[in-house]
Amino acid sequence: MRTAAVIGTGLIGTSAALALTARGITVHLRDADPDAARTAASLGAGTTDEPDGPVDLAIIAVPPALIASVLADAQRNGLARCYTDVASVKAGPRQDIAALGCDTVHYIGSHPMAGAERTGPLAARADLFEGRTWVLTPTPDTDTDTLNAALELVALCGGVPVVMDAAAHDRAVALVSHTPQLLASLVAARLEHAEESAVRLAGPGIRDTTRIAGSNPRMWVEILSANAGVVADILEELAADLLGTVAGLRSLEAADEGKRREGATTVEDVLRRGNAGRSRIPGKHGAPPTRYETVAVLIGDQPGELARLFAEAGRAGVNIEDVLIEHSTGQQAGLVQLMVAPASAAFLSDALKERGWRVRTDR
Repeated sequence: MRTAAVIGTGLIGTSAALALTARGITVHLRDADPDAARTAASLGAGTTDEPDGPVDLAIIAVPPALIASVLADAQRNGLARCYTDVASVKAGPRQDIAALGCDTVHYIGSHPMAGAERTGPLAARADLFEGRTWVLTPTPDTDTDTLNAALELVALCGGVPVVMDAAAHDRAVALVSHTPQLLASLVAARLEHAEESAVRLAGPGIRDTTRIAGSNPRMWVEILSANAGVVADILEELAADLLGTVAGLRSLEAADEGKRREGATTVEDVLRRGNAGRSRIPGKHGAPPTRYETVAVLIGDQPGELARLFAEAGRAGVNIEDVLIEHSTGQQAGLVQLMVAPASAAFLSDALKERGWRVRTDR
């Protein structure tokens, strides 16, 4: 690939353009909002000049409802030899594409499983797709050259390609992305009118649970509109679980010992099922889940403290597998939780203590 066009210079489109230009690809930028395209160009994502002839690949990064019309227009004007889109739903746009009679030989759907709470070109990063799954959903007649062009795009952006059926993709993202987005928003909505004294008690659990609730509502309405039925089916299943859990909790308040035991069993079953589901989420680099131990270190909120802590771990020869930071309410301090291999936890704890860090281990 030597040339590409990106139509839609939001977070995903601009990030792809930045990744491609960093690899020496000439990228031509288009957007319904010329200011957005100019902003992306100013960040080094490419040029707003029109290409002299067909580019090797056009990447359509617009809302799902617009993909078919944008693809039809681009193909009509001979913008590229091959085409892909990066929308987070695939079956609906494919139906629209067929209805408009687009060329599906030189088209392949795709979806990089990456994003951020912020949107727009200013939120874009060239490394957004590094190590992230990038789903490809070829049509029955997608040709080999188009598939290879999409695979090259994924490789240039540092992604990991996975080929799926479009409908299977939509069911999967409804479960692991779209429904969690709504649930995070529903939980966060409980905080909107909560007492300030209650909100001040918020810790890492509620922050983790509601992190994605900070996403752009308008963008998510567009995504959910294209996958509404599948998400609604999952929410109905969740609603049944919620009603059962509510009944179990009510039983825990009952005077009758038998009802309390029944309620405890119901609630415990939900928690155990949650354990089982959580254990199936892939671990580091997509490998099977790995159990880590936590070394918790209290640090001051001063510049360089976190870097100094990581450097100490590096000098001890211990690899940090993951990290969480909990900021203390009302104090200029925080608790850094370093996740390490079980065999390294005691060694790291002792090494940090020797160097004057306040440490506790969860073992």
